[in-house]
Amino acid sequence: VTFIPDEKGVEQLARQIRITGRAYPLFQIAQLILQKAERYSVQLGVKKKADGTVAQQLFVCALDDSPWLAEDEAVEHVLKNHFATFYQAERTATEPPKGVYTFVAQCGLSGAILGPPNYHDYQNQLRKLHTEKFSRMPFDLFKARVKIVKDEAVVKKWIEEQSFTTEYNCLNVAEPLKLASLEEVEKHFRATHKDSIIKPVESHTVAGLASRSLRSGGLQRLIRSEWEHQKYFPLVIATKLSQQFAGHGLQFFKVNKTVTHVSVARPLFLEIETTPVSENIKRIVDFINAHPKGTRRQLIETLAPTPKQAVIEIPAPVAEGEAPAKPKAPEATPEQTAIIVDLHWLVHQGHVLEFADGKLETAKKPLPRPPKPE
Repeated sequence: VTFIPDEKGVEQLARQIRITGRAYPLFQIAQLILQKAERYSVQLGVKKKADGTVAQQLFVCALDDSPWLAEDEAVEHVLKNHFATFYQAERTATEPPKGVYTFVAQCGLSGAILGPPNYHDYQNQLRKLHTEKFSRMPFDLFKARVKIVKDEAVVKKWIEEQSFTTEYNCLNVAEPLKLASLEEVEKHFRATHKDSIIKPVESHTVAGLASRSLRSGGLQRLIRSEWEHQKYFPLVIATKLSQQFAGHGLQFFKVNKTVTHVSVARPLFLEIETTPVSENIKRIVDFINAHPKGTRRQLIETLAPTPKQAVIEIPAPVAEGEAPAKPKAPEATPEQTAIIVDLHWLVHQGHVLEFADGKLETAKKPLPRPPKPE
């Protein structure tokens, strides 16, 4: 099971990182993506043994792209949810059962009415229900859950069911064909349609939202288990994310040699003493070095303070029921604009790092490399 971040969402994130220049922790982004199913898709892939054979097969139903771990599960799914695509039930009135019946046997698990225990078809119905729905349960245990019901309405319902015979017309076939039972329907489907509808695959991708409501219980449990594992340490999705970000031209670096960040540029030390730069650049670098946890706003207000307005504007009267007008944010002064432009250049060159929490930091001078041994 592999979680793949949505490409459109990654593209929007990459655009935001390029515009703002901020550096974001890669694993934190991966955890945010995992929080909402619409932000990722799930890729299922089979594992192979040493001899090249598939350890656990994966099947896909072509009618709705649903994945399955077993072919029998997929066949049951098609006959339950897409029955009308291949067959049409036709009921014909027949003679009701002869005799007087005052009680019937009913399955205590499914509620299916099996008929009176002395009826000639009772044992067949009992075996059939066990095979179709409760084959994993021992037959004796299943039989013990059958109860005798003397309710007149239930008995009448069974008699009405026996007063009709149901046949199944085959659709989408060259020659008209009628089948007498659901067992024959399943045999016909397996022989005629199965190979074109249910196909074994080595990989299949499911949308994130769809992955949470798969009809295959085994696959749903597997995806949930992997999601829980990745939630605490999303290594797989972070690896995919880094590949996608790299495709958008973003760079990666580690903070304190531990936390991987993604940004527009890798840290690049700026030697102020030997590099010809403007006075504003020097002031910005000096401020950040002197204020390790400083923010962009603090930097601008310190180097180019917003002038105090001499005239206080009196707000216009507000009519009853209307919201008061929001005060307009003061426009940046030319000095502030110059600081913002220079800071933008420093960030996009990697000389200054602006983190997701707004903190500013200058790129550190690399340590001298140790001399090579002779």
